[in-house]
Amino acid sequence: MEKRIKDIFQESIKVKEETLKTNLTGLIQAVYAITETLKNNGKVIIFGNGGSAADSQHMAAEFVGRFQKERRSLAAIALTTDTSALTALGNDYGFEIIFKRQLEGLGVPGDVAIGISTSGNSKNVIEAITQSKKMGIKTITLTGCGGGKLAPLSDIKLIVPSKVTARIQEAHICMIHTICELVEDQFAGR
Repeated sequence: MEKRIKDIFQESIKVKEETLKTNLTGLIQAVYAITETLKNNGKVIIFGNGGSAADSQHMAAEFVGRFQKERRSLAAIALTTDTSALTALGNDYGFEIIFKRQLEGLGVPGDVAIGISTSGNSKNVIEAITQSKKMGIKTITLTGCGGGKLAPLSDIKLIVPSKVTARIQEAHICMIHTICELVEDQFAGR
């Protein structure tokens, strides 16, 4: 068991090192895009399924509350939290449009949409990113598995070079924390 634990940690470390190498420019672009949006009174709209839904909520909470520093609240919303909207939309239209329809009603040009999908193939995330593009909303995606169908649709692609869901999610939360910290630096003390 000791060896297996060490192997899991080493695999996670290796994936994060490779993620940093392949996503440094994209992370910088994401920080600038989100910062610009928030400075211009836009909002960050985040969505994903399962663990990615939890990551969406986590990221939104870090912006609205605080990450590490005291500063004004930053406008962010996770489209995964309104159970009435999710169940009504899923029942009335289908699961594929649960994020797209919310984005259509809540998003405006100048916002940033962040879609999270470990496979890069979540239909409802793809639909929402496609809708965002139609509305003039800047798009950022966090994926794994080579980016799937989602990455080519987005303005800024953050792709974890792994096919293992747990390692992808671990790298996603590292990227999310990095983005939150660097965006927060732009607003702290102001």
